[in-house]
Amino acid sequence: QVQLVESGGGLVEAGGSLRLSCAASGSFFSISSVGWYRQTPGKQRELVAAISASGTTNYADSAKGRFTISRDNAKKVVFLEMNSLKPEDTAVYYCNVDRSFRAIIRGQFGYWGQGTQVTVSS
Repeated sequence: QVQLVESGGGLVEAGGSLRLSCAASGSFFSISSVGWYRQTPGKQRELVAAISASGTTNYADSAKGRFTISRDNAKKVVFLEMNSLKPEDTAVYYCNVDRSFRAIIRGQFGYWGQGTQVTVSS
């Protein structure tokens, strides 16, 4: 089973920036798609950004123009650069990995890492 470790969250003021990291184990990382998701209490987990093995990206409307997803296959890490943060970005952020980009877009996985908390103060 793939091990996922999210990091980089924290407390930041509105307008600030954070860079999240998702470190994944497994020999198929370079040919896998990766997604960043977020969840707040009482709400469903939602896709924030996704990146395919070939570098195709997909962003939620709320993330477009502010967030950038990128990957370093050599280090098996995917980053989420978040700029111009807003209080509504406050959530636990998770990542996941799959060979299928479509599965990443759907985001229906039975396994999730511990996530990393992002809190944006107004």
